[in-house]
Amino acid sequence: MTEKKKLLIYAHYYVPDTASTGQILRELAEGLLPQFDVTVICVVPSYLGEIPEGYRKKKYYREEIGGVHVLRVRVPPFSKSSKKSRVKNILSYFFGAMRATFRVGKQDYVYTISQPPILGGLLGVFGKWVKRARLIYNIQDFNPEQIMAVGYSKNRMILRLMMWLDRFSCRRADKVIVVGRDMVQTLKKRFPKKMPRYAFINNWIDERAIVPLPAEDPQVAAFRAEYGLTDRFIFMYSGNIGLYYDLERLFDVLERFPAGTRAADGREVAFAFVGAGSLLERLQQIKAERGLDQVIFIPYQDKDALSVSLNAADVHFCINAAGIKGVSVPSKCYGIMAVGKPILGVLEPGSEARTLIEEADCGRCCDPGDYGAVTTLISDFLQNAGSERCAEMGARGRAYLTAHLTRDLSVTRYAQEILDCGKPKK
Repeated sequence: MTEKKKLLIYAHYYVPDTASTGQILRELAEGLLPQFDVTVICVVPSYLGEIPEGYRKKKYYREEIGGVHVLRVRVPPFSKSSKKSRVKNILSYFFGAMRATFRVGKQDYVYTISQPPILGGLLGVFGKWVKRARLIYNIQDFNPEQIMAVGYSKNRMILRLMMWLDRFSCRRADKVIVVGRDMVQTLKKRFPKKMPRYAFINNWIDERAIVPLPAEDPQVAAFRAEYGLTDRFIFMYSGNIGLYYDLERLFDVLERFPAGTRAADGREVAFAFVGAGSLLERLQQIKAERGLDQVIFIPYQDKDALSVSLNAADVHFCINAAGIKGVSVPSKCYGIMAVGKPILGVLEPGSEARTLIEEADCGRCCDPGDYGAVTTLISDFLQNAGSERCAEMGARGRAYLTAHLTRDLSVTRYAQEILDCGKPKK
């Protein structure tokens, strides 16, 4: 029997952390086991900032999860609202992962993602040099383009340095993989004369684990009851409550649908925000200041509970701020399609998520910043509450996902592209 090739994956977060990339990377790593002996270097569980008691003593922790070798790096706790503590946490992972690279033996391939921004790519280059391996750089988010889009930093020197470093990582990669068709265009803008070898592969969600459930399902009913959502028409935002989604301005729209507003089927409207992030405290403050009783905040849900929480909604928001087209693809889109719910998209024309929604005909979309249109779309969904129109819209999303966006399809493509990057350029 031919010995499997060895694949090292740098993953900032990995299960049991709730980060969407951590979940995807677990499914990717386990899906690649038939072709590769897979090792993951990641942080100890810490996505929400706290470090569990069992991960506070040693510098490194070795585990095996689903047949994948996992080497965890201890990092300090952090607050998502504090830049200083986040930077300290990220740098601890970066340098700890570099040291951990010497602990994992020979590797044939190194796979890294663009998280943490810039440093993820540089880790991959370091791993390639140390292991004399082929490098696959998976860009989930383009930076500094994403930072520039939301004005997180305006320091031109730092932004230029970030761009130079990430272009360097792309050039040193044997293959760059992007997760949106619009992102291919961004890569071409970065390299107008000579493109790196690249491939486009959609992200996914496990369609066998995240499935449509009826409203009367006991777990769905219990979830609604727990958070005061029983007999309410629910618009849900589920995911990272962070900088790239223009959520503060969305709250200006929600004021137009005060508590007591009813859908056509008689249910009172509610807007549920499920998750955590750097803007959560600010949005909670806005709710308190404006008396937005129709807004409900719900903690992050573990993957095992994700199917239930997503099914609790009637309509899901899928939102990006202006400027994110070609820079990032909101992974929440896949989960919404998996549970067969209609989507209210606030997304730029030509962006990957909006293109998927339009191809599947599973929602209604408008442009970021056009909050008059958002108001109109919310009203339209309320007027059609309980109708076949909404149910059919969601069903089309589920059908499209199972035909084109499954885990098996994407993982098979990854295996092919990783093995292909060791072949000579055509």
